[in-house]
Amino acid sequence: MTDSEETGETPPTDASEPAPEVAAVGSALVDRMYALTNLPEPDGGAFVRDEETAVGGVSANVASALTRLGRDTGVVARLGDDEAADRVLADLRNRGIDARRVRRGNPDEQTSYSLVLRGPDGERMIIAGGESVPNLRLDAADRDYLRNADLVFTSAYAPDPVVSALADAAANTGPDDDFPPLAFDLAGPLSELQNRATRPETIDALLPVCDLFVANEVSARSYLGEDPREAIELLRDRGVRRAALTRGTDGALLLTEKDEIIEIPAFEVETADTTGAGDAFTAGLLHGWLLGNRAPEDAGRFAAGTAALNCTAENARGGLPTAEEVAQFLGS
Repeated sequence: MTDSEETGETPPTDASEPAPEVAAVGSALVDRMYALTNLPEPDGGAFVRDEETAVGGVSANVASALTRLGRDTGVVARLGDDEAADRVLADLRNRGIDARRVRRGNPDEQTSYSLVLRGPDGERMIIAGGESVPNLRLDAADRDYLRNADLVFTSAYAPDPVVSALADAAANTGPDDDFPPLAFDLAGPLSELQNRATRPETIDALLPVCDLFVANEVSARSYLGEDPREAIELLRDRGVRRAALTRGTDGALLLTEKDEIIEIPAFEVETADTTGAGDAFTAGLLHGWLLGNRAPEDAGRFAAGTAALNCTAENARGGLPTAEEVAQFLGS
């Protein structure tokens, strides 16, 4: 019995066509955006100035950003069987992203969503819900699809069985079972991931086998218990070959294959919304470093430029730039 038969989901379309350059595995969902008068403190309150629904999810955001940069991408994900799923699928296809491995779940399964609370200065809080992302599992066709890609990306928001399978594939790669480079984003703190996403033990196993480990300051501190500089040094000690640790307006730290730690400054722009900035940075780094073989510092500046430009418009994908636009921005 296949995974689709066990869950009752609608199986995805045929995957016999060639896989894309980059396959992003994990979350594709809807963002319910609320622009607030202020981000409330505990027991505090706020007023909604504006609201809208957009599309999001770390893996879908990274795929969207890479497509905008000129890369051929696909997404492996699970949606519910509702109008939100129609919206997510339509957006992926309109962007030219391969959605053949995006499946729909049971009739009563809700597409996963994020409540994005945005303050007047662009900072935000994110609350997740919905069943479809935690219900994702990889079947044989998914695994074949991933093996034929040039790069596989996933994040800690993907369910633990999925990330465990990818870590095992990366650990056991060889002449008889070649698996493409694997990039992983520890996108959220461990408290947010508990009982629905990637477990700490799986992250431990993934560190020495992934080709790029990405984390933001909050998620890195929750996992490693250290500030950014100490955290990236600890990642190096645990066998990570390449890493990026983002620090918001303080820029990012890169760990290179030569065990060097490089500081990448952030660019100052007029910020409309920081939602999706980290995903845009990750996409820029994948585009320039893992796929483009640029020098780490050059790739880091390109990633920082990609993130900065995305912050100039609202929503997670509102300001995604082309590679030419990033180059022009860096040149200016």
